[in-house]
Amino acid sequence: MSAPPQAKGEPITSKAQLVDFFEAGCKPPDLWRIGTEHEKFAYTVSDLRPLPYDGERSIRALLEGLVARFGWEPILENGVPVALTHGGCNITLEPGGQMELSGAPVDTIHETCAEVQQHLAQVKAVAEPLGVSLIGLGFQPKWRRDDIPWMPKARYRIMKAHMSKVGNLGHDMMLRTCTVQVNLDFESEADMVTKFRVSLALQPIATALFANSPFTEGKPNGFLSYRSHIWTDTDPDRCGILPFVFEPGMGFERYVDHVLDVPMYFVYRDGEYIDASGQSFRDFMAGRLPALPGEIPTTGDWTDHVSTLFPEVRLKRYLEMRGADGGPWGSLCALPALWVGLLYDREALAAAWDLVKDWTLEEHAFLRAEVPRQALDTEFRGDKLFAVARQVLALADAGLTRRARQNSLGEDERLHLAPLRQIVDTGKCRAQDQLAAYYSRWGESVDPLFAEDAY
Repeated sequence: MSAPPQAKGEPITSKAQLVDFFEAGCKPPDLWRIGTEHEKFAYTVSDLRPLPYDGERSIRALLEGLVARFGWEPILENGVPVALTHGGCNITLEPGGQMELSGAPVDTIHETCAEVQQHLAQVKAVAEPLGVSLIGLGFQPKWRRDDIPWMPKARYRIMKAHMSKVGNLGHDMMLRTCTVQVNLDFESEADMVTKFRVSLALQPIATALFANSPFTEGKPNGFLSYRSHIWTDTDPDRCGILPFVFEPGMGFERYVDHVLDVPMYFVYRDGEYIDASGQSFRDFMAGRLPALPGEIPTTGDWTDHVSTLFPEVRLKRYLEMRGADGGPWGSLCALPALWVGLLYDREALAAAWDLVKDWTLEEHAFLRAEVPRQALDTEFRGDKLFAVARQVLALADAGLTRRARQNSLGEDERLHLAPLRQIVDTGKCRAQDQLAAYYSRWGESVDPLFAEDAY
């Protein structure tokens, strides 16, 4: 989730400005960058409970510790820190206190992995003296929704109220899920469309490879990626697989039309979030927004509205890959490696499109529904999805080979695919390994998970 907006921009007087907003993201390949984001749960080591916002062992204590020890700058809302910024990176809070690092745009996966390592080292240095630890999972495995404290961010109060009207699992999404995602660039509208189609079609592969949320309130929940399933019953207006992306005529304007049709959440003015839930951005452009009668939006308002859509792939001035569960340290580097290998090499991108271009909308919907339950064991076109995942990983590997971006040891970016190679070699995702441990050495308890998978 975003930190509080800092600037509102120019007034919007035409739809063409909204198209231009997305088109401004086009960049030549030598300027393409990699932005990695990941969320994690913080908990007290003594009793495994999620942290409150305030107190000796709290989210606020972690934020203030990072400010004091490592020079992060606080971003305040109503006088209290709700986000931090430093060196092009941001730390923000999800509604249930999940801490998110939004990394700076970097040139190589080696750099984004170093950024993740530095961040986790800093957080651990602050957390350990407090008796606090952090873990990467797709879903909170132990505690009930009512056990999770809400963070003091006004936008979350608005979202909380709206979520209860449009789906059954929106509050679970807000309070009990974590993800890792990567943000990637495009060269042109045509390049955006191809990357959007390929990445949207292949999000179920990422979901399967990174499936890491098989427990709810201490018991198996019947899913391997329960986090992914939750998005299917959160808000139908702003989630899903976006069938229009695969239709003729897809482009920046078509995506603008989609965003305009999604009801708003809020407008940010003078340090306050104004509830505009369910209202129309089209009405806003006409000066008829009930929340702000007579006002027209700015480019900052459009940026805010775009950020409240939650499809499997989201277009901003870059493309966000949103299908993966949060996970252990290595998987935070594996996700950008997978997508950079597929999307930043023209040969790999063309081969990936050849792989998925004849998939039907019914098949996309089938994979979206079944992969959260079965991951790589999902039956698809007469075989298991495992076979497609093997092909996809081979394409990503070849794409990274051709990129040939080496670290100081002369290793290219393929080294970051290692966790995914292991999954493909064994045919078992992380969630399946956890379930096997639960029924054997963990003695049907999820408590050992917190120790074994802590960062």
